[in-house]
Formats: sequence, structure tokens, C-alpha cells
Amino acid sequence: MREAIRQCLLTVARESIQQGLLTGRPLNPDPERDEPEVLQPGASFVTLTLGGTLRGCIGTLEPGRPLLVDVAENAFRAAFRDPRFPPLGPDEFRQLDIQIAVLNQPEPLAAASEAELVEQLRPEVDGLTLSDGERRATFLPSVWEQLPDPGDFVRQLKRKGGWDPDYWGPEIVAERYTVEDIGA
Repeated sequence: MREAIRQCLLTVARESIQQGLLTGRPLNPDPERDEPEVLQPGASFVTLTLGGTLRGCIGTLEPGRPLLVDVAENAFRAAFRDPRFPPLGPDEFRQLDIQIAVLNQPEPLAAASEAELVEQLRPEVDGLTLSDGERRATFLPSVWEQLPDPGDFVRQLKRKGGWDPDYWGPEIVAERYTVEDIGA
């Protein structure tokens, strides 16, 4: 990804949060001022941290709108709508670190067991999505920093999705993906 695109997305994320502080609404980015590549459909996660501590993380798994709009919307939602945190305050904005993960096309993983799935994972490279019925959960590749053991990575992802950590059923669908990391 070209540096101009990276800077464009970081600027849009920051401006969307700033717009949220001023108006309570996300930025509606002007496509005329930006790189043409960011107008293609894309999926992203925006992670906000303060002093290295998580302050919000929201994203999308499928490209359903222009990447530029996806980043603006996810930055706003991470700052003001992540249910784990109160809305971001103006004093926090100045100290905020923004990380954007642009998701690449997911790849299905055929695994008849958790052990087969674990064997296919590439630590520090793969993000992973598990789904079964109405439940779905994902971990970005950056989560490997906290959960470096592949078996623990999968068990914690199942816990995040509301499954028992030991659960494995024939309906589980696993997909891995990589990301382009963009950080401020």
C-alpha cells in the first residue's frame, strides 16, 4: 500500500473522530480529495489506544462500502460507540493513537477439528474468524502479541464468540485473513 494512501486513511480516521467530538456524527469524506484506490470497497478495523491501553476497536469483515467511508465510520464508532468504553472525550483526543487494519480477502480453512485448525494457523500473520450459526468472532493478527500460542489463540477466540473454549462442532466455519497495518 502506497504511503499516500496510508496517510489519507489515517487523516480520515482522525478527522472523523474530531468531527464526532464537534457534531456527534462521523465524517462524510469528500472522495474528490483522496486517492482513487480508497474509493474501492474495503473492510477495516480501527483500534484506538491511549498510553498503550485499548480505548476502542470497531471494524467490518466484508467490503461493503468504499474503504474511505469504512475507515471514517469505524473510527467514529471506535471512539464513541464501542460498548466496552464511555465515549471519547476531547482531552483524550490529543493523546490518541490510531491503528488501522485494512483486511485482505479471507481464505477458508478446512478443519475437521480444532487441532487441524491450529496446525494451519500462521502466528503473527493470520487474523482468524470463526462462525457457527448466528455467532461469529474474529481476532486481528495483532492479537498474537497477547496470545502467541495458536491453541490459546483459538480457545480465546471461541470464548470471545460466546462458545465454550473446548467446543468444536461440525458447523464451525474458519477463515483466515491478513491485514495491511497502518499506524499513527
